[in-house]
Amino acid sequence: MTRTTLTLDEETRRRLRRIAAERGLSMAALIREAVDETVARYAPKPRSLGIAASGTHDTARLAGDVRPEPRAWR
Repeated sequence: MTRTTLTLDEETRRRLRRIAAERGLSMAALIREAVDETVARYAPKPRSLGIAASGTHDTARLAGDVRPEPRAWR
């Protein structure tokens, strides 16, 4: 594990201490649990939105001849 420092306002620190005491945990364990839950829920944004996906695989060949019918994007 790596040690880190957090800056909390006094009210948040008091609430954390109270929750930790009620659950029988240290404040550090409670904070680690909250960080672990946040990291587990994190889903990175997709790198591509698929806005160029026409659904037609030969679009480049057809570009000069026949254009495919536009599809709804939603």
